[in-house]
Amino acid sequence: MKMSLAGGSLLLFGLSVILLLALTLFESALTGLSIGTERIITFLLLVLPAGVGAVLGAASLTRKQGRAWLAITGILLNTLFALFHFIIILFAG
Repeated sequence: MKMSLAGGSLLLFGLSVILLLALTLFESALTGLSIGTERIITFLLLVLPAGVGAVLGAASLTRKQGRAWLAITGILLNTLFALFHFIIILFAG
């Protein structure tokens, strides 16, 4: 069975949440890294998957793959998650 783009969007949101938990649990291992390196790691692990998930949700809406509520939910969750962590990257530090 082929997964829809909206399903992939929500899957990427779930992956972002799991990566957030892993990054939080292993944060003590990052103490020796520079702030720039920590920002790059945060961007790659948290912002990028959520951003791609938001794009997948938007693509699902434009292709009208059905279940528009699923695509809208994926867009909202991924966008809020990505923007929150992007703002943390910009202003923390």
